[in-house]
Amino acid sequence: MSKTSLLSVRNLKISFGKKNSRQEVIHDISFTVAPNRIVGIVGESGSGKSVTSLAIMKLIPSRNSEINGQILFEDQDLLKYSEKEMQRVRGKEIAMIFQEPMSALNPSLKCGFQVMEILMQHEGMNRSQAKKETLELFQKVRLPRVNQIFQSYPHQISGGQMQRVMIAMAIACKPKLLIADEPTTALDVTVQKEIIELLKELQKETKMSLIFISHDLSLVSEIAQDVIVMYQGDIVEQDTAEKVFKTPEAKYTKALLASRPTMEYRLKRLPTIASLADDSFEKEIMTHEQRAFRHKNIYTKAPLLEVRNIEKHYLSKAGLFQGKEVVKAVDDVSFRIYEGETVGLVGESGCGKSTLGKTILQLEKATAGHVIYRGTDLTELSKTEVRKLRKEIQLIFQDPYSSLNPRIPIGKALTEPMKVHGIGSSERDRKKRAIELLEKVGLTPDFFDRYPHELSGGQRQRVGIARTIAMEPKLIICDESVSALDISVQAQVLNLLNELKEEFGFTYLFISHDLAVVKFMSDQLLVMNQGGIEEIGDADEIYANPRKEYTQKLIEAIPRGIA
Repeated sequence: MSKTSLLSVRNLKISFGKKNSRQEVIHDISFTVAPNRIVGIVGESGSGKSVTSLAIMKLIPSRNSEINGQILFEDQDLLKYSEKEMQRVRGKEIAMIFQEPMSALNPSLKCGFQVMEILMQHEGMNRSQAKKETLELFQKVRLPRVNQIFQSYPHQISGGQMQRVMIAMAIACKPKLLIADEPTTALDVTVQKEIIELLKELQKETKMSLIFISHDLSLVSEIAQDVIVMYQGDIVEQDTAEKVFKTPEAKYTKALLASRPTMEYRLKRLPTIASLADDSFEKEIMTHEQRAFRHKNIYTKAPLLEVRNIEKHYLSKAGLFQGKEVVKAVDDVSFRIYEGETVGLVGESGCGKSTLGKTILQLEKATAGHVIYRGTDLTELSKTEVRKLRKEIQLIFQDPYSSLNPRIPIGKALTEPMKVHGIGSSERDRKKRAIELLEKVGLTPDFFDRYPHELSGGQRQRVGIARTIAMEPKLIICDESVSALDISVQAQVLNLLNELKEEFGFTYLFISHDLAVVKFMSDQLLVMNQGGIEEIGDADEIYANPRKEYTQKLIEAIPRGIA
């Protein structure tokens, strides 16, 4: 890395907790950021990436923390700055794009005003100057209909548009250093690519330095010139991006690079950080012959589920005097799912994937069409009849935390649905079964008495899977069930889903916007766009030879990493 530095972090140590029992989370780390340079900081949740960035911005409350070391910005130690001095630096000299724009933007203020406020405060502009500059910034970050978005509240625009408003706010005062903390995590692969390209262009144009923080190595490889790899509060490797990606030295870096699903071939199991660390992973590639034999067994039987011409329409208020407008969330969709297969369903946010899943489950009533499950049309059943069948068709939610009741322990979350559906002869029997299920998904029996807030994201997702398989379902709909997980935890959960499928004979409808993950999981692939099916067929064939322009665009947007 370059010797001349805009930012120099020296021997940084950060501890949290009460004075006598503080726990160190950042252990004596040092790195530099050169002027006009993009530095990627990579690591899993809990590695210390975000805490380090908050320390640079001096946004860690001093009440229950202790920070030692130096954070030199243009040779001035920010740790010695008063809050008043830091307020002059934040936004003007060093700016930050946060991970979740919905919580970072003020929901009660219009998007345009939130950017104007910064310009008026830091640049001393009047309202008309600030408005003119804000509209220009909105054009610079390639927002559509800039006047309309200027007048919109955050909830009225999409996630990708909110992130662009955040970027406009961050670059408003032409900062020397921009920190982007997981700025594309919740975004579709195509929007993600647009944001990466936008950040690269803005950096090139303004010559600012950029710290890009992510848990996704292949994404960092698309943007960073230098890379810092963090693990449990330490820096395990730092060098130029090319060196880190082509010849990584640290075992952890090698493991992180290997645990992402590859597009080149189909693995039977994904490597995990743990299996790579102890050299127990053996690469097994599924051959075309093995796959063909598997498909022959699956597709000779009658379909388990058949979706025929399903439509789901909503009425939205178009305007004060314009009456109501029909929104076709799902528009004339037909496909089949066979017992034992995994059908991947991909598409961008708002394309109708989740609505389709809910309509199959009868959580949403179809406007038209039929859902035939084992010869029974679910759309014609009463609520009581649907409730009886719900045991057979289950859903693994995207956010396991919001789907678990925070007031009840994990054990009760598992045994309650068993009781409702008459599984198990007694409480003791159900508890025994719940503990077996926890062990089946890689958790220990003591999780039975824990509460959701005591678990990590990956552990909560495992509980969600255990609760689903407790019902002994035939068909499981996985709705973005690994999208919020770190790469290594994601690999563990995907392997687990495949193991359970083999053991219990499950059938999956796997919904995701991550095409690399869907390819690893799927036999058949459905590509959705604006409520309709854009392309349908064998997953490997579609990835190798996408026929439709929309599918080509999705596949091209997948971060490939350094070749």
